Amino acid sequence: MDSAQILKLSALELGKAIKEKKTTSQEATRAYLDAIKALDGKLNSYITVREEDAIADAKNIDEKIASGELTGDFAGVPVAVKDNMCTDGILTTCGSKMLHNFNPPYDATAVRKIKEEGMVILGKTNMDEFAMGSTTETSYFGPTVNPWGDNRVPGGSSGGSAACVAGRLAPISLGSDTGGSIRQPASFCGITGLKPTYGKVSRYGLVAFGSSLDQIGPMGRDALDVAYMLNVISGEDPKDQSSASSSKVDLEAIKNFDCKGKTIGLPEQYFAEGMDEDVRKAVMDAVKLFEDNGAKVETFPMPIMDYAIPTYYIICCAEACSNLSRYDGIKYGYAPDDVDDLMDLYIKSRSEGFGMEVKRRIMLGNFVLSSGYYDAYYNKALQAKALIKKAFDEAFEKYDVVIGPVAPTAALKAGESLSDPLKMYLGDICTVLINIVGVPAISVPCGFTSEKLPVGMQIIGKHFDEQTILGFTSLYQRLTSDKAYEQQTAEGI
Repeated sequence: MDSAQILKLSALELGKAIKEKKTTSQEATRAYLDAIKALDGKLNSYITVREEDAIADAKNIDEKIASGELTGDFAGVPVAVKDNMCTDGILTTCGSKMLHNFNPPYDATAVRKIKEEGMVILGKTNMDEFAMGSTTETSYFGPTVNPWGDNRVPGGSSGGSAACVAGRLAPISLGSDTGGSIRQPASFCGITGLKPTYGKVSRYGLVAFGSSLDQIGPMGRDALDVAYMLNVISGEDPKDQSSASSSKVDLEAIKNFDCKGKTIGLPEQYFAEGMDEDVRKAVMDAVKLFEDNGAKVETFPMPIMDYAIPTYYIICCAEACSNLSRYDGIKYGYAPDDVDDLMDLYIKSRSEGFGMEVKRRIMLGNFVLSSGYYDAYYNKALQAKALIKKAFDEAFEKYDVVIGPVAPTAALKAGESLSDPLKMYLGDICTVLINIVGVPAISVPCGFTSEKLPVGMQIIGKHFDEQTILGFTSLYQRLTSDKAYEQQTAEGI
C-alpha cells in the first residue's frame, strides 16, 4: 500500500489494513512522518516530532502484532498527542516558554493506555499556551494554520491536534477540553471531536488549567474512530480521584444507530442574534435530517445561558491562578539568569516565562479570589454553576440530546482575536456550558459556509451517555457521507 492510500484511511481502516498485512506500522508511520516533513512547515501543527523514535516504536509494534501480543484495532496506528499531556522522555511544553525544556519522567494515564494499545506517537501538537486561548495563536512556538485557509486560525486550544488530523498529518489525535478546546478546533478544521463526560478519562498527567473543567478527549475523522479511541483511553484511575468507572461504548450499536423516536432539544439562546447565518443554516439542515428520519425536535428556552461566559471565566481563571502558582523557576521549567534573590527569581521567571494571555488570566483569577471580591465574584459564579446544572438536568428529563452550533462563526481570520481578547472569550459561548456541567458533547462537521469553511454541529448528551451522541454522529455521517476530511487532501494544503 503506497503512502497516498495510507493517508486516506481512517484510523480504524488503517488498523485493519495493518492487521490484514496490507501494510505495516512502519510503513504507516513513515508515510505520516514524510507528510509532516513536507507540509508541517506551513501548518506548524507539531511542536515536537519523533522521527527516529517513532520508526523504532513502529518496528517493535510490528513484531508484537506478528507474534499475537498486540491484537487491538488500533495496534500499529500512528497518533498525535497534545503537548499538555506528560510523555516519558518526550518534551511536554504546554506551548510555553515556561516549560520549553520540561521532559517528564512519566506518562499521563491516557498516554500510557494508547501505548498499551500499540499506537505509535508521532509527536506532540501545538496549542495555546497552557491551553488558554481559542485560536492557537498564543503558543510560544508560533501559531498553527488552519488547513482550510492560510489566513484562518484552527481554533484552540487544541488547534495543533485538529489541524494535523484535518491536514492528514495524523489519522487521529488526543486533545484536551476546558471550555471547548476540542470541539471548537474540530469545528473550525472540519473533523470530529469529542469532549467526554468529566471523569470518564483520567486527568492524571494532564497539565492542569482548570481542574474542575479539564477533560482529555479524542479528535478524529469520524464517529467510529473517536468512539474506539474513547474506549482505549477511558476508565477509572486510582491516580485520579475525579475519574469514574463507566461502561465502554458499543461500536456495533453506534454503526446501526436509529434516531426514530428520539427527542432533540434546541436551546433558543444557541440560535440568537450574533449567529452567522451560514452556521445557523448548516446546523438546522442537519437537525432537519434527524427529524426526517424519525426524531422529534423541539425548541426550548435556556435563559441561564446568558451567564455562561462570566461564570466560566471566573471559575477557570480562579483555578488557573492556583494551578500555575507552582511554576517558580526552581523545580523545573524556565529559570532566568542574573537574579538577585528569591523574590527576583519569582518575578523574572513568571514575567519572562508566561505569555500575555496566561498573565491576564492569572491576574483575573487572583482578583476574583482576593479578599473583598471573593463573595462578589467567585461565590456568585459557583451559584450560577448550580443553576446551569439544574437547567441541563431539566432539559435532559425531556430530551435525549441537545443540539446547537459549536461556535457562532466558522474559522476566524488570523489576528482577529489577539487584538480583542473579549471577542475571543465571547466566541466560547456555545461550548463553555458543557464543561461547567460536566456532560459529554461532540463536534460534528455538518456543512460549509459560503467561503467554503467547515461548520460544526454540537450534540450534547447526558452524563456518561457518549453512546447516544456518538450514535447520532455516526447516523448523520452515514446519511450524508459528509466526512469533511475527504475533501481536504494533504497535497492541496
